[in-house]
Amino acid sequence: MVKRAAALGVASVLLGLGCYGAAAATTATTSGSAAPLTAARALCGAGYVDALIGGAHKCLRAGEFCSPSHEPDYERYGFACLGGHLQARTPGTTAPSTTRQTTILVGQTVKLAPRTQARSCTPGLRPDRQCSPGAYYSGLTRTVLCSTTFRTGSIRNVPESEKHQVEVEYGMVPRSYGRTIEIDHIVSLELGGSNDIANLYPEPGSGPASYHVKDRLENELHDLVCAGTMTLRAAQRGIASNWEALYRRVFGVSP
Repeated sequence: MVKRAAALGVASVLLGLGCYGAAAATTATTSGSAAPLTAARALCGAGYVDALIGGAHKCLRAGEFCSPSHEPDYERYGFACLGGHLQARTPGTTAPSTTRQTTILVGQTVKLAPRTQARSCTPGLRPDRQCSPGAYYSGLTRTVLCSTTFRTGSIRNVPESEKHQVEVEYGMVPRSYGRTIEIDHIVSLELGGSNDIANLYPEPGSGPASYHVKDRLENELHDLVCAGTMTLRAAQRGIASNWEALYRRVFGVSP
């Protein structure tokens, strides 16, 4: 009876979490100690979207406070961060704006190494550099990327046909994989990454080398570049060559 009562008590706590989500939730163990909820058991109240933002679980809803530095994360879940508050986006459109946006001239695509192969690419935790060496836009300078008005949604342009081409090159069936696989930018958009196929590869949605984990690095690198702690070119080359090694260098731990 004691164990049953304890279990009922935990269930009541979880149901009452509402919009606070998994970040603050705990579950009781058989010894009476507390353990953090896992991503699969994260809870959000009705009307909220369970999401992973900057490596932490959040419950999203239009009108909630947000951080512009995590714009790519919000976009994955159908939101845009404008004026410090979330706004819902219509799928396939760029982020809405309440002010007139300046056209961004991205310049030319610059590959970080030659793209020597376009088929039989080797899938893995890191891109096959013969097929996917990474690339950036010459016009997306540090000044542009660090501007308070810059939004990745204004330059994001990867059609489904291009994503399917990447999948075929890596020996995959061209289709939608949901959150299990993402055709991700090697050099992220907030670091000036290009939408060219040389800068795209299939990345897993779970595990220590998932796109969720890489997103955290991308956000931190953008902050380091804008703070002058790291050069833009060093960030671009580091994340393209071995982002896991760069993650250890930046955070001091393995991803």
